[in-house]
Amino acid sequence: MANHIFILAAVMMIAGVFGGLINYYQMNQDDGDPASLQRCIVIGIGAAFLVPVVLDLVNSDLILEIQGDPSRLLIYTGFCLIAAIGSRVVIVNMSDRILREATLARAQSDSITHDLRILQDELMPLVETETEQDPSDDNSAPIDLENDLDVTSSKVLKTLGCGRFIFRSMAGLCREAGTDEATMGKTLNVLVARDMAGRISGKKGMRWYLTEKGRRMMDVVV
Repeated sequence: MANHIFILAAVMMIAGVFGGLINYYQMNQDDGDPASLQRCIVIGIGAAFLVPVVLDLVNSDLILEIQGDPSRLLIYTGFCLIAAIGSRVVIVNMSDRILREATLARAQSDSITHDLRILQDELMPLVETETEQDPSDDNSAPIDLENDLDVTSSKVLKTLGCGRFIFRSMAGLCREAGTDEATMGKTLNVLVARDMAGRISGKKGMRWYLTEKGRRMMDVVV
């Protein structure tokens, strides 16, 4: 019985080493695969020694049959070799699948983070507009009328505040104000510089909005 177990162990060891060598040369065909000889041999031996467990799970009497028929040892050797070679397929495929899933999850996470950042930028002007300011807030200080807006700036300011949209496009502003895009662009830059208007870049392009200071100035010039 002891000799029988020794023979089986020797067969599993040899089949594991041989299967590991086969895996090593197969995997080295891919320059991007970091596999090493030692790793392949260890995995092959481990897979070969799992064959008795698998045979027991399927209620196979192959191990006992080898004692009465030594030719059955060839079949057992084949099973060990298949297990050693198949271990590479299972492990590599599983690693590739995990890597693909991790890469996909990271890409989705980056996309969601980007969308949330854009959404935050778009919502902040709305939140600031609808939030009551403290009397001590600098934005609540009286408007300086010494530097009144010119006619064009006042018209653009009214257009920004009187529309049904909070975030206005260049085309919509030009259409409602009845001015050309160049003039509108210069006027918007002046309003942004004076903190009466703001701009954000979203999925649909650049949009302009009225700040709290701009709303108070609009109330003055109306």
